[in-house]
Formats: sequence, C-alpha cells, structure tokens
Amino acid sequence: MGWREYPQNIKVRLITSFFNRAVSSAVMPFMALFFAMEKGKVWAGTFLILTVIIGFIVNLIGGYISDRFPRKKVLMTTSCLNAVMFLLMTVSLFPEQNWILVFAFAYIGFTVTSSLGRPAMHAIIMDSTTPENRKEVYTLDYWMINLSMAIGAALGGLLYVSHQIELFVLLTVTSISIPIAYGIWLRDEFTGFLEKTHENVFLDLFQNYKVALKDSAFVKVVIGGTFIFSAEFTLNSYIGIRLAETFDSFHIGNFEITGVRMLSMLNIQNMLMVVCFTFLINRVMDRFSKKNALLIGLLLYGIGYVTVTSANAWYVLLLFNVIATMGELIYSPIKEAEKANMIPSDKRGSYSAFANVSFSGADMLARSTIILGAFLVPVMMSVYMGVIIMIGAFFMYSGLFLRGKATEKAVKKEIVAQVVK
Repeated sequence: MGWREYPQNIKVRLITSFFNRAVSSAVMPFMALFFAMEKGKVWAGTFLILTVIIGFIVNLIGGYISDRFPRKKVLMTTSCLNAVMFLLMTVSLFPEQNWILVFAFAYIGFTVTSSLGRPAMHAIIMDSTTPENRKEVYTLDYWMINLSMAIGAALGGLLYVSHQIELFVLLTVTSISIPIAYGIWLRDEFTGFLEKTHENVFLDLFQNYKVALKDSAFVKVVIGGTFIFSAEFTLNSYIGIRLAETFDSFHIGNFEITGVRMLSMLNIQNMLMVVCFTFLINRVMDRFSKKNALLIGLLLYGIGYVTVTSANAWYVLLLFNVIATMGELIYSPIKEAEKANMIPSDKRGSYSAFANVSFSGADMLARSTIILGAFLVPVMMSVYMGVIIMIGAFFMYSGLFLRGKATEKAVKKEIVAQVVK
C-alpha cells in the first residue's frame, strides 16, 4: 500500500501529528528539568506524578467519549483547548520572573485536553485499517513520530536554553493550526457508536471498561507496556536530570557538550536511527517469527537502557543508546499491530484509552525515579531499571502470544468482519 492509497483520515492524522510533535518535542522533554530548576527535584517529581494521575483518569473518560460521540468533534474541541493552554504557557514566560504557577496550571490543562483527545486519535487509525495492513501503517506512523521528534529534539537542544520563549510561541502557532486542519480535511466516517446502557454516566463508563478489564490477555499487554515504556521515559526525567548535574562536559571545537546537550544528543540519536533504519530492520526481522523477534527486541532494549541509566561517559551512552534503539525498532511495530488486532471494532476508543494506561503508568514510574534517584546511587538505579524491564517483558510476551482461545477467536472474528466489509 502506497501513500496515495492510504485513507484520507490516516493522511490527516499522520501529517498533523508530525508537525505537532516536531514542535512539542523541542520543549516537552525539558519539562522535568524546567520544574526541577524552578521549584526543586521533589516538587518537580511530585507535580509531574500528579499530572500523570490526572492524565490517566481523563484518558479513560476520553476513551468513553470517543466511542459515544463523533471523533472529529472530540478532536476539534480538545485541539482548540490545547492551543489555549500552550498560549497560557507562553504568556507565563514573558515576565522577568516566570509565572510558574500559571505555567503549572496551563501544563495541567494541556495534560487534561490532550488526554481527552488521544483515544479518538488512536481509534482513527484502527477505523481506517484492516488486520492485514495495520503493521504497515503502524510502522509508517512509528517512523514519522520519530522523525518529527528528532527534528524537535534538534530544535530543543540548540534553542531551548537561549530561545525558550520563541520555541513556545512556535508551539502555540502550530497548535492553533491543528484544529483548522481537522475542520477542513478530517472526515467523520465511523458510525458504530456505543449506545448508553445506564442512566448514570459513571456506571455506564465503568461498564464500558469492564469488558476490557475482563480481557486478561489485553490487560497483560497493558501492564507489560507500562513497565517497558518506563525505561524510555526515564531518559527525559531521571537520566536527564542526572546528566545535567553530573555529566563532565567536553568541547568539540568551540562547541561545549553539556549534560543538557548530551540528553538532546541521545534523543536525536534515537530518533535518527528510527528514521534511517525502521524499514530496513522491519524487513530483516520479517524473516523471524513474531515471538522470537519480540524477545530479541526486548532483550536489546533492556541491555541498552539498563546501561544508559547509570553511564556517564559519552561514548558508553551513545553506544548503548544505539543498542536500546535497535531493540525498540524490532519490538515496537510487532507489539502495536498485535495489540490492535486484539481490540473489538465497537470499543476501539475505550480499548485505546485503556491501552494508554501503559503510557500513563510508565510516565508515573519514570517520574517517580526523579524522587527515587535523590536517594539511590546511579548503579542501583540501573538494577531497578533491569528488574522493571524484565517484569514488563514477561507480561507483554505472555499477553500477546500466550493468550487464551477466546481472544484468538475474537481476532479471527474481527478479520472475517473486515473481509466481509
């Protein structure tokens, strides 16, 4: 399937996400460092954990909403509110003494609005694909995400320290353009919305997620993802702060590589590798069974991040970041495609929201390392990270490939339904 054959909604989703992430990636990876510098490590860690909890709760509500109401309207509303929150953040940076409380309030608002819209965005991809072509679409999506984040990381590394306000202005302008693009090009094609079954909206919401909670295989995948993603998220929380404080800076000519710039280099390296090698590695790993490929990927991923967690030499950081990224390239498209095939067609928003528990939980684990790292030495943090990744690998593998017959029948039913359609 070429780009021209992709449904219009997929194109709109991929393009708008590309530009939005390119700009937001220039500032969002530095939020832990920003709050730590403004208010201290413990305040920063506590505040960021609070935002994760809020995002987790709101995300579940967003999944319910995206299955009950037109997804275009959901995305239009949440993206407009996103723009307002970014505008508030930008304005709070103009005074000589940053209005940190206004910034923190707007950051919480951004967490709420983005969490409400995220399930609808994920559901659009599943609405517009079939089990046969999902791996291809998710691979392209994964590639474009990382290309945009590489561009953003490069912008952030070069401009965040000296041109912070300009970056936030650019982010605000970009976020304003997103709902305009949705209004012009996004099509409201999905019609199989869930009907309200209970008068009490909270009971109806709970009943909606009860199905997902009973799907033990899917729950295992979500738990596994939570632990595995936390390693990657730790790069921009604990590891970023550690590098800013303890990394021995060096010069390349007249250009000084500080801890903050080393963090940007790791992010850029990760994303450029994804951009350059995603399709090549995907083609090579097609020769292996999905089970073996997933295990190989998770093993490399674990070795890489366990080392990066405590390493302080630039060449060790770069080498093992390569290993971690190779593992990510191998396991991620397999995991996303197999997970999507497990989701019933009429509950894509809710299942996607429930699946996002992985990101919320991982974010919480990663941000808790800011507090934990204040008491443990880096080597012990590496041990902690190794245990976390092993637990995640066990749950993810067992959920995807050791699931029961009922789940397999559901997948076959979905494939048949798509063929008939």
